[in-house]
Amino acid sequence: MAKRKITRRWLFNSFGIILLILIAIEIFSAYGLRSYYYSGVEQTVVSRADLVDGLLKKYSQDASSDYATEVRSLIENFEDKDKMEIMALDMDGNVLMTSSGFEATGSMYMPDFDAALDSVDGEGTFQGTLYGENILALTRISQVSDEEIFAIRYVTSLVKVDQHIISLVALITAFGVAIIFFVVMSSTYFINSIVVPLGKVGQTARKIAPGDFAIRLEKENDDEIGELCDVINYMAGELSKTEQLKNDFISSVSHELRTPLTAIKGWAETLSDPRGADTQTLQKGMSVITKETERLSGMVEELLDFSRMQSGRLSMVMDRMDLVAELDDAVLMFDQRASRENVKILYDEPEEFIVVMGDHNRLRQVFVNIMDNALKHTPAGGAISVAVTQNGDSAVVIIADTGEGIRPEDLPQIKTKFYKGNSTKRGSGIGLAVADEIVSRHGGTLQIDSVYQQGTTVTITLPLAGRNAEAEISETTEG
Repeated sequence: MAKRKITRRWLFNSFGIILLILIAIEIFSAYGLRSYYYSGVEQTVVSRADLVDGLLKKYSQDASSDYATEVRSLIENFEDKDKMEIMALDMDGNVLMTSSGFEATGSMYMPDFDAALDSVDGEGTFQGTLYGENILALTRISQVSDEEIFAIRYVTSLVKVDQHIISLVALITAFGVAIIFFVVMSSTYFINSIVVPLGKVGQTARKIAPGDFAIRLEKENDDEIGELCDVINYMAGELSKTEQLKNDFISSVSHELRTPLTAIKGWAETLSDPRGADTQTLQKGMSVITKETERLSGMVEELLDFSRMQSGRLSMVMDRMDLVAELDDAVLMFDQRASRENVKILYDEPEEFIVVMGDHNRLRQVFVNIMDNALKHTPAGGAISVAVTQNGDSAVVIIADTGEGIRPEDLPQIKTKFYKGNSTKRGSGIGLAVADEIVSRHGGTLQIDSVYQQGTTVTITLPLAGRNAEAEISETTEG
């Protein structure tokens, strides 16, 4: 279908215009050649007529010669008789003598003679078919007063001129046909060089659409089509990565949901045993159920935040806030958990306030997510250092751990949605993506640096509250 459309468009546009131009050139060339050669023949006849007029005047002025005899001699011995015929006519248009020796009786149909009689200057011409032959005729009324010879007529055939014109027009036509052939061949090759690759692109795209992301296009030329092939191949690769991340995400979330649900179900069945349970077992079971329920709630909220982020509905309630207070609360939340897991949290709370424009809950969510990740990846005996400082017009929060770190190949994609560098660890793989989005909405940056097997450092930079802070943050959140 694409080939037919492109070919049809070319035929009606480019080829059609070229064909019309060639036809116009053909017509104008034929007309120009005809005008040129006919004009040349007419000028030749006129020049011969001028010459004869001069001789007739000379004969009429020479008293020693017989005018009629001299005219007959001139006509019979006319030097261009092989090219044209000259005739002497009487007042009635009867042919008195001809250069060809043809003896005509009576009058002939001579439109040029009639035109000469009607004209002021005594000259008449005719060009057309006469007696089955294309001719050019010129008649001039003689300026010499003679009772017998009234006019001189010149007639030349245009048959050879027409044949020459036809030959030239045929040559131009052949040249035009050659141009059309060349244009058709070159354009066909050019169209095929576009249509065939585009057809392959279409076939590949139709295979990619249902999920065949392994297919790739072969790049044949380094041009726009080749660039399109590179884009399609890149798209297939990115879709393949996204599909794999999505599958890993679904698998991870399924596992993350199954674990707390299994624990809740198991303890619920234990506590519902009719034989009853002792107080210690009851307290332990309720503690596990509460903890796992909170964990499920956090996962669901994280998924909802991600959904809001994807749809552009992640809302922010901006206000002037103390960044140190929110960071204190986040560190305090993980204090007991860190003690249980034998991980030290090193944090010196600054005495001064650091005021930023932000959403209390969202920034706390960012700190909690990063602290949670740090604890997940820091083994027993390790440490997590937390610091918040003021650097120029920005507040800087640095959370560093001595955990397992991130592989170099995973680091560029660590903030990508669904991505999990270590699939054995708990988590959905979207926490950092949400955190990065929240920080960006605050006009800040979230940077992750890591050395594998040594630790990871997360640096959060946020603009301090100032005169234009509210307007700047408003523009960021609306965007």
